Amino acid sequence: MSMTATVPSRRESQGASVKPRVLIVEDESALVELLRYNLEQAGFSVSVAYDGEEALASVQEDTPDLILLDWMLPLMSGIEVCRQLRRQTSTANLPIIMLTARGEEGDRVRGLDAGADDYVSKPFSPTELVARIRAVLRRIRPALADEALNYADIVMDLVAHRVTRGGKPVHLGPTEFRLLRHFMEHPGRVFSREQLLDAVWGKDVYVEARTVDVHIRRLRIALNGENDTDLIRTVRAAGYALDSQG
Repeated sequence: MSMTATVPSRRESQGASVKPRVLIVEDESALVELLRYNLEQAGFSVSVAYDGEEALASVQEDTPDLILLDWMLPLMSGIEVCRQLRRQTSTANLPIIMLTARGEEGDRVRGLDAGADDYVSKPFSPTELVARIRAVLRRIRPALADEALNYADIVMDLVAHRVTRGGKPVHLGPTEFRLLRHFMEHPGRVFSREQLLDAVWGKDVYVEARTVDVHIRRLRIALNGENDTDLIRTVRAAGYALDSQG
């Protein structure tokens, strides 16, 4: 029977220190529990899908930070799931590690050609798998592996929840902190109001799009003080970006 493990909503999880979330897509229950245990012990949060179609639905509902994707799945193969995710702009760069009992070189090439970032053959060492997950996250989403974010003269301490600019403290509310964190994890990228609502407030929360403008204004006031350069660029009819070149 298809089922998805219950995980905290994005809004709930953002109130605490954010753990990288791994989606396990695997139909063997014993292996799922082994993976879940080792990942949670390593400091990750975990959600689960047991077939390919459920995996795509889960990603659509709330995108994880990385996917562990089994090759042989019910309803839709892991290769096809990977291809479909790569075709969508929102998931084109989502880190994917393929898990499979197929260890031949040709199979590894197929997995990587389909868009996987790494390929792990069964049986594998859970310790090595965790190390590979960390390596992929460091390469693709460095912010998830670090305890601080840096952009221009802004430093965000993710552990202490403190922000400084030019060495001076910046006082932010919880929403402005999450908003700045999202920008600092994707510097230079333009986000629409709707994309910012999904990423910062959560897809399950109804908030007026113009609310984003209010919090952007508060963030600008807190960051810029009286004399600092405005690093938040407004792109007409498109949205906002953190951009020192703007």
